[in-house]
Amino acid sequence: MSDHYYTQKPSSAHRPGQLEFSVLGQTMRFETDAGVFSRDGLDFGSRLLIESLPELHGDVLDMGCGWGAMGVTLAKVYPDAQFLLADINERAISLSQKNIALNGLRNAQTLRSDGFSGVEGQFDAIITNPPIRAGKQLIYALFDDAHGHLKAGGSLFIVIRKQQGAPSAMKHLAQRYNTVSRIQWDKGYWIIQAVRG
Repeated sequence: MSDHYYTQKPSSAHRPGQLEFSVLGQTMRFETDAGVFSRDGLDFGSRLLIESLPELHGDVLDMGCGWGAMGVTLAKVYPDAQFLLADINERAISLSQKNIALNGLRNAQTLRSDGFSGVEGQFDAIITNPPIRAGKQLIYALFDDAHGHLKAGGSLFIVIRKQQGAPSAMKHLAQRYNTVSRIQWDKGYWIIQAVRG
């Protein structure tokens, strides 16, 4: 597999950067680097997912967290929920740890994990902007594994572009989840909610 953001140890030369943006009334600060997804800013799909979610509570997993764009932001917005940010990418996890501290959060922690292999327990919500370039087989395995890590009534929330397979992803999810729906869409990006019964 070529070196991209779904890589345990990125070989890309470091290119540290700093970001600041506002979303859901919160001004967020982040450190980023090469070798992680969307190094230069909050991508449109992640922002749309953040802004489309219902109120989060309980235990929340950000699968494939990258530098923490979604998980860190949502932990700031929902201080009473507990967030776990997981990624295979060691550089991403290091950045997420820094960004949790940078934003003064006490309700978020990180875990380096190849998919769900290192994840324990169940969650009220799992969010993901999946690594499309890693291939459909891997993506669908993540969707399937998420089911077993959701509490009854818990939801998996996904952002995926229509042209990158959103309709077929919904069909796949419908084989396992009780309810699958498109809860938001904009500029070709779909926000999909899949609920475990």
